[in-house]
Amino acid sequence: MADLTGRTGERVPTVPTVPTVVVDGIDVVYRVGGTGAGRGSATAALHRMLRRPKTGKASGVRRVHAVRDVSFVAHRGEAIGLIGTNGSGKSTLLKAVAGLLPVERGRIYTDGRPSLLGVNAALMNDLTGERNVHLGGLAMGMSRAQVKEGYQEIVDFSGINEKGDFITLPMRTYSSGMAARLRFSIAAAKDHDVLLVDEALATGDRSFQKRSERRIRELRERAGTVFLVSHSNKSIRDTCERVLWLEHGELRMDGPTEDVLKEYERFTGGPDRTAPRPKPAPRPKAAPTASP
Repeated sequence: MADLTGRTGERVPTVPTVPTVVVDGIDVVYRVGGTGAGRGSATAALHRMLRRPKTGKASGVRRVHAVRDVSFVAHRGEAIGLIGTNGSGKSTLLKAVAGLLPVERGRIYTDGRPSLLGVNAALMNDLTGERNVHLGGLAMGMSRAQVKEGYQEIVDFSGINEKGDFITLPMRTYSSGMAARLRFSIAAAKDHDVLLVDEALATGDRSFQKRSERRIRELRERAGTVFLVSHSNKSIRDTCERVLWLEHGELRMDGPTEDVLKEYERFTGGPDRTAPRPKPAPRPKAAPTASP
């Protein structure tokens, strides 16, 4: 274990850091079919499957390189923000770490089981919020007793019942924000080795966002690792001490939150903006009118 020299000259041992996620030079490539003749038809798809592999253009399959040669190491107790303009590969990277997408090249190693929480995470719309709480808890590996014990805390955290008894209504009656809050509340009820959060803190009012940020800090303190994708720079600043900046699928910068956000905001033209904005052209001056 490495150590450092203190001001008085004594050797001060450093606290060992435990890697939880190692991403080693990964590429993620989507293959999009139907770019040639007969696209979209089942017959054309079957024909492409039976034919010998050809080039992407000849076979009607286009390759989309979503993540390119990305490497980093995450450690236990870290909260890491993922930022980048739209389409930069943030959500794709999370899905690859969670094991939901294969990598074309490179390797991903995780210590423990990664859990991905996204605003599009599936809950059963025809079931009540109450039933989804129980099923979601069981799906995360909680026992029935644990789900029953934590049920009321999950409901209170989500704020679903603040304006009525919505938890007993089918999920299809919820707004998108209510559903997203419930998803986060279910996932946050359990301590995770690696928790991957995709835009969940962008939903709900400021009160819910503050509760979510506190809960992420608690997860970190309990030796977990949290990844947070967000377009809200304020949420990143309030929650994370390290940031990965992706652009066009490439890791552009990895470092302390304030350092990375400073460069990112310079790139995008200001805080909480997702793309550079061109400066408006100067308005032409009106031609002087002749005096009578």
